[in-house]
This record gives sequence, C-alpha cells and structure tokens, in this order.
Amino acid sequence: MKVIPVSQQPKLHDHEKGRSCRCSRRAAHLAALLGVAALAASCSSLDRLKLLGDQPPLSAINNPTAAPGYKPVQMPMPAPQPAVYQPNSLWRTGSRAFFKDQRAHQIGDILTVTVNINDQANWQNETQRSRTMKEDSGIDVFFGKPKVPIMNTPVPTRIFTGDSNSSSDGKGSVARQEAVTTNVAAVVTQVLPNGNLVVEGKQEVRVNFEMRELIVAGIVRPEDIQSDNTIDSSKIAEARIAYGGKGQITDVQQPRYGQQVLDVLLPF
Repeated sequence: MKVIPVSQQPKLHDHEKGRSCRCSRRAAHLAALLGVAALAASCSSLDRLKLLGDQPPLSAINNPTAAPGYKPVQMPMPAPQPAVYQPNSLWRTGSRAFFKDQRAHQIGDILTVTVNINDQANWQNETQRSRTMKEDSGIDVFFGKPKVPIMNTPVPTRIFTGDSNSSSDGKGSVARQEAVTTNVAAVVTQVLPNGNLVVEGKQEVRVNFEMRELIVAGIVRPEDIQSDNTIDSSKIAEARIAYGGKGQITDVQQPRYGQQVLDVLLPF
C-alpha cells in the first residue's frame, strides 16, 4: 500500500471546510436527539418491564398544594369593603342564609364538579381574490426628441407599459365534535380575597389493565355552587380539564418512540 505524504494530500478549500463543519454539527445534534430519545424510551421501557403482568398502580393521595410546580392563583381583586355590623340583629354580614351552609366555602372543603362538555363546531370558509393592473406612461418622446441619442433609433410608441393579472381561490372547512360527561369531586385549595374558590380534583379509575384519569381545576364563585354542593364545569373560570389514561390499550394506540422521533426530524 502506497502512503501519500501529508504535503501531497489534497487540501480542502474554505467553503468545503465550512460545509464539513456544518455537517459535523448536524450529525452531532442528530446523535444527541437520538440519544435523548433512546434514554427516554429506555426509562419508559424499564418502568413498563417492572409492571409486566401487573395492573397500573394508582397514585397516592397527596396534598395538591404540596405537588411539584404548584403555584397559588393570583387574580385581579376588587377594593376591600369594611364589614358592617348591625346591633341586635340575627343576620350576620356576609352570610348567605340564617342556617349553616353545607356548600363548600373554605380551604379543604369538597364539592362535586359536573363535567358536561358537548362541543360541536362547523366552519366553512371561502376566499376569492382577483386583481388586474395595467400601467401606461403615455410618453412617446425622449426629452422632446423623437429619437434616442447616441443610438439614433426611433423612440418606442410607449416608453413604459406594464400589465399583470392575479387571482386566488381558497376554501376550507372544519368539523369537530367532542363529548365528555362525568362527575368528579374537587377540593378547595385556596380562597381568593374576593371570596372566589380555587378548586382542584383528580379521579383515577382502573379497569383491568387500563386506567383512566380525570383532572379538573379552576376558579368558581360560591354563588354558582348549587344547594346540593355541585357546580357545572361551564361555570368554572380558567378551567383546566384533562381526560386521558394509560395502560396496555393506550400503549398499543401510541406510535413507537422511533417513529415519533422520525416524524419530528424527517422533513419529508
């Protein structure tokens, strides 16, 4: 085998060096993404291997305010109103009834949220546009002379003329329908200065090897809570409702990790 000295080897030009550097960086980024995806897949696979043949475990009942990432809700508040006491009166300022109210009104109380979502949307849009343009300068002489200097050629009938036509036609339609009906008990985690309640509830139901979980959170007015201590989800402000699950059926319905990585990285 003949060895070529370094001095006689072909040298790369600057643009070739830059191209090779860019290719190296792209390859490094791709390798890093594949490594992260492989690590996540391995961790998830290990968790699934630990539960092989077992049912998905239910999470422990914890204090929502002690959960990682929990933040108290801050909302615009009205100016505080001083309490007014009436002497020799059975009515207490701020009360909603003479007798004890069984509805949730303080931290730790429980109320039932009726989740009733039945959304349906049908959109049909059509946009049409057409434009015609024509420009004519109307100049048939060059600075008062019928011929172009130096070239000594006759001036064209029109120095500048232009015309263009453009048109577009776009159509689009969207049809969506979602329905969720269930009940979930929520806990009052915070009482805002204006009396509104911050509630949060989580429900987990396991059937065989599939677990469904429902999460509800938001802000409610005490006046919207009904006498049976229930409230409709449509009356929850800043509502956050999540309905999903995990288990063998959900795993089968999800694409594999490799396919998800390729869907993100491949440009075609």
